[in-house]
Formats: sequence, C-alpha cells, structure tokens
Amino acid sequence: MTAIALRPRHAYWLLVAPALALLLAFYVFPLSRVLWISISEPTIGLQNYALLITNPAILRLLTTTARICVLTTTLALLGGYVVAYALVHVDERQRQWMLFCVLLTFWLSVLVRAFAWIMLLRREGTVNSALLGLGLIDEPLDLVRNEFGVVVGMTHYMLPYAILPLFANMQGIDRRLVAAARGLGASPFTAFWRVFLPLSLPGIVGAAVLVFVFSLGFYITPSILW
Repeated sequence: MTAIALRPRHAYWLLVAPALALLLAFYVFPLSRVLWISISEPTIGLQNYALLITNPAILRLLTTTARICVLTTTLALLGGYVVAYALVHVDERQRQWMLFCVLLTFWLSVLVRAFAWIMLLRREGTVNSALLGLGLIDEPLDLVRNEFGVVVGMTHYMLPYAILPLFANMQGIDRRLVAAARGLGASPFTAFWRVFLPLSLPGIVGAAVLVFVFSLGFYITPSILW
C-alpha cells in the first residue's frame, strides 16, 4: 500500500524534473558562477563589495539608479491606479476597448517607443514646438538626453505592468462595501479613502514590486534616452 501511495508523488516529481533541470542549468549555475567571480577576482575576498560603498563613481551610479527607479515606480503607480480604477467603473464595452489599448503596448518594440520619445522631446520636437507656439517658453527645453527623459520613457513602458495587477485586484473588491459607506453618510472621497483604497493596497504593493524590479534591470530605454 505504501509503494502504491508513493507512486503519484513520484510521478509529480518526474513531471517537474525537466523544469528543475533547466532552472539549475540556465539560472542557478550561471548565478552561482557570477557570485563566485565576485568574491574570487582578483583575489578571494569581499573587496569588490566594499567598492559599492567606497567608490564615488559606483555610489553615484547606484544613487541615480535608485532615484530613477523610485520615480518611475511612483509615477507608474499613480497613472496605473487611475486607469485601473476607470477600468473597473466603466461598462463592459468600454472596458474591452481600454484593455485592448493597454495590451496593445506589449506589441510595440521598446526601441520604437524610445526613439518616439526622442522625436517628441528633443529640442526641435513636438513638445518644444508646441510650448514655443503657445508662448509658454522662450527657448527649447532640454527634455531628453537627461534624467527627465529617462523617467518619462521608463514610466511609459512600465505603465501596463502597473495597470494589470491593480486592475486584477480591484476587480475582486466588493462594490457593495463602497455603496454601504455612501449609504451611511460618507462622501464619495471618504468612501474611496476609507474603504476602496485600503482594499486595493495588495494590488498597489504587487504592482510596485513588479515595476520596481523591472526598472532596476531595465537597460534599453535609459541607454537611448540619456
């Protein structure tokens, strides 16, 4: 009986074994090699990690990266929350069109998006031309090849990654709770602030982690827009 009972469990392990083998071969092994190199070259020790807090250039790089990632995450969450909130409060036909527009961005190359922002934000681009035409500025602004351009481009790219987790979370919120708060005398803002927003916190946390982690390893957009 024991042998028969263990067979399904062994079968599950056999199904998972190929995925585990691929994970060990293409993720764990290369990562362990990188970690070993970090403590063994040029000599065995932690001197490479000490540079993270002693080398001014590395410190400046880490500070700039962290600042850009925090700004990108904050802006993506703000924009994503507004879009996700609208998605759960419109009718089904409008929701389908809005989701189509959100998902459509995944079909656009990151290179196309980056170069599009260069065309929009450069000194002779659409944004500066519009501001000059409206008389809001006297000379073109430097909106690209700097930190501002990188944040704009990265926020645009990361928005869908913030919208979808927030939308999935908000779909599970019982609308009757907000209606009950309104029925008890709460204003629309109070019902949102005291009921809807706390219930959407798991979605906010999930979206923030996803966007921040993606932003840390993002390379193409910063390299083009800086």
